[in-house]
Order: sequence, then C-alpha cells, then structure tokens
Amino acid sequence: MTGYTVRDVAAMLGISAGQVRAYAAFVAPSRGARGEYRFTFQDLVLLRTAKGLVAARVPAAKVKRALVKLGGQLPRGRPLSAVRIAADGRGVVVRDGGTVWNPDSGQLFFDFAVADLATKAAPIARRSAAEAREKERELDAAGWYGLGYDLEAVAPAEARDAYRRAVELDPRHADAHVNLGRLLHELGETAAAETHYRIAFAEDPAHATAAFNLGVALEDQGKNDEARVSYERALEADPGHADAHFNLARLHEKAGRKAAALQHLTVYRRIVNARPPTG
Repeated sequence: MTGYTVRDVAAMLGISAGQVRAYAAFVAPSRGARGEYRFTFQDLVLLRTAKGLVAARVPAAKVKRALVKLGGQLPRGRPLSAVRIAADGRGVVVRDGGTVWNPDSGQLFFDFAVADLATKAAPIARRSAAEAREKERELDAAGWYGLGYDLEAVAPAEARDAYRRAVELDPRHADAHVNLGRLLHELGETAAAETHYRIAFAEDPAHATAAFNLGVALEDQGKNDEARVSYERALEADPGHADAHFNLARLHEKAGRKAAALQHLTVYRRIVNARPPTG
C-alpha cells in the first residue's frame, strides 16, 4: 500500500515501465505483497538522477557507484525538497541550502530541483494516504512510518498524521518519533518536538539525529546548557556529525569558552573540507 509503483514512477519521470525496472537495479526498492516494486520518495530522487546519468551515456557501473554515494549523502533528519541536483561538467552536484557537494565524478547533462519532483509526486502520495486511512487496520507501525516517509516532501500534514499513527501503534518507534518531532518543530511547536526527540533518544541512545535535533529544540527554547549536553551526546553516537560540532562551537563561543569553541570549529572545518570537490 505504501510507496510509488512502477507505473507511478514512469508517469512522473517520463520514461517507460521497462526503464523504471531497469533503473531499479541501481536503488534496491522494497517489494509489495505480490512481489511488485515499491519506491520511496528518496528512490524517486535517485531514479531521476539515474535517468540523467543514463541519458549522458555514463557506464552502468559508474551510475550505480554515483547513486550509492548520493543515497548515503542526501540530507537526513529534514525534508529532501530543498535539495537541487545538477552538473558541474565533472559529476553530480548536490545543493542543499548553502551547502554544495559532489558525490562522484562523471560528465553529466541534467539539472533538477527535488521540489519539482515532489510536486509531481504529491497527488499520488495523497491518494496513498487516503487509501491507508480507509484500510488503517491493515497497516502496522512500520507501514505508517513508511507512508509518512513517502509523504514528507509532498504532503507534510498527511506525513504528521502517518507518524502519529505509527507511534500510537509502537510507542518505541524511535525514527517515527524523530520525524514527527522534526515536522512539529518546523511548525514552531518546539516543546512538542522536544518531547518526541527525548522519547526517541531514550529508546535509542545511539540515534545521533535524535540527540542533535533535541539540542536544536532546547537551544530554540533558550536552554543552552541542556542543548550543549545533547550535542555532545550526538557526537558520542556519531563523532563525524559536522553540524553538532558547529553548534557546539557556537555555544562555547557564547559562553566564553574560546579553546573549546576553536576545537569544535576545527573539527567541523576538517569534516566539511573532506567532502569531494565541487568544481
């Protein structure tokens, strides 16, 4: 019930069903009850990228390598709709706000905003949400979570509803709490977001995103000391979390702890500078 079908993807990307099935080898989609492909919204982003790579006659092995890297580098813990994927003459260039990076090299000839893809996907995702609500007893927590994930970039209100249903069925579903918290956070419901982040982190102390997002929520409420502790916990879970290092540097600077601020800022710069060149 959740995810986009081969027919959905073909219509959105303007390619044949056969091409979708061929590109599926690059993204490893899940399977439905009858063995049919079911694609997530992130899969759509990768398939759209694959379409451009194949059109540019990039070898299949190189396409797969680029998509694996891109899939691992797309932003976590926030919507994909702000991302733009383009070309710099050598490889894929991904723009996420003010950040730009190049996950792989290769001559490319395409440029697209994920937001444009989200617009095309919205009617299909909303239809899936309506069908799910009509047959809600057939979905478990994982199903509602998957639906919420598909809906985030295209229908945030329906995504919030899906994540709420997921945590009602499984109060220990850490990822659903994190994503619901983030969507509430974006609405300005910071205290409610904090609650969900805390639940997620209590269930999974290795969940770096839960700890980091909790830090942001605490900082937004002026609780800087608690935020600092939360960012430190994020780094315990993921020492390479660049944003946690940056936020800690800023908080230490505000508190007059110059040496600690410089230490975290140095690590932040090293992580950012280690990303592949963009041009």
